[in-house]
Amino acid sequence: MKAGTGLFSALAVFLLLGAVLTQTPRQKKPTRRPGLTRRPSVPKPAEPALPEPQEPTDFPPVILGPPSMYIYCPRECSCSPSYPNALNCENRNIRNIPVIPPQTQYLYLQNNYISEVTAEPFINATEIRWINLANNRIHRIDKNVFEKVPALLYLYVQRNSLKEVPAGLPASLEQLRLGRNRISKIPAGSFRHMGNLTLLDLYHNQLSDSGMGKNTFKDLKGLVQLNLAHNILKKMPAGVPSSLIQLFLDKNRIDDVPKDYFDGFTHLAFVRLNYNQLSDKGLPKTVFNITSLLDLQLSHNQLASVPLFNGHLEHLHLDHNSIESINGTQICPYSLEADPSDHSDHSMGPRLRYLRLDGNHLSPPIPLDVIMCFRHLHSIVI
Repeated sequence: MKAGTGLFSALAVFLLLGAVLTQTPRQKKPTRRPGLTRRPSVPKPAEPALPEPQEPTDFPPVILGPPSMYIYCPRECSCSPSYPNALNCENRNIRNIPVIPPQTQYLYLQNNYISEVTAEPFINATEIRWINLANNRIHRIDKNVFEKVPALLYLYVQRNSLKEVPAGLPASLEQLRLGRNRISKIPAGSFRHMGNLTLLDLYHNQLSDSGMGKNTFKDLKGLVQLNLAHNILKKMPAGVPSSLIQLFLDKNRIDDVPKDYFDGFTHLAFVRLNYNQLSDKGLPKTVFNITSLLDLQLSHNQLASVPLFNGHLEHLHLDHNSIESINGTQICPYSLEADPSDHSDHSMGPRLRYLRLDGNHLSPPIPLDVIMCFRHLHSIVI
């Protein structure tokens, strides 16, 4: 009986122990909220690679116009029925000159991005009279270009990057505008056989005395206007033709005018020498006693006295110098005691109408002898 009871107790203990060992442990409550599960990203299809740029990125695209009624008209230009001899290619962002139609006489290519002018586009353009290439990036003009345009009259190439006057210029040329380039040299013979040229504009370049020879302007027998302002000249240009009417030399470094420089100039009417380094020492008293002279500008120099001038002068600019006094008797071209019955130019008195003296060491009133001499004065600034 005791053995049966012991066996039963052992069996109960064994079953209780198995229940404990097989019991699943209770999971602990998580302390943090599990992160959200992200959906896997779907790869986007690869975009096609952009083509490599063929031209500098600072150049905007060429502007093409609609098809013209004229089959010969380039798409980057326009051809107007009202002006059948004109080819308008300005403001089109052009880099290369298109082929010029044969009947073209007026060619407008200003305000583009042209860097070089070659002969190929002009092969059949023998009738051209006018070419405007202003405000481009031109650094070279092929001399053979001008062989294709033997009747060219006007050539405008201002605001570019030329370093020399182009070679091979046609003898027919009447106006040549090369202002605002980087020209530092005029090669010998550049203006050979150019007796028809009336206007030469070399304003705002880098020309020095050594960049021009004494015969540079020798062949320009018909020249009327010469503009060499805003360069780095220290001397008056040599060999300037006596046919000149207008001579502009503002903003250079000129400190001397030879006494006989203007001898033989019978048509010279306008002389501008503003913003130079002229003083009394470098300016002979009678150098501007030129019969034909109408307008003389000597502003912003270092003059201490008024230079003598001819009675025909009408405008005189002497502002911003170092003038301390003005004597009407000394500078009056004619005698103040002229005979009233004399009807010559002398009796009429000097023709000076405008006199500017501000920016000097002068103060009002205007000396009486100045008023007595220059009776035609309409304006005097002091």
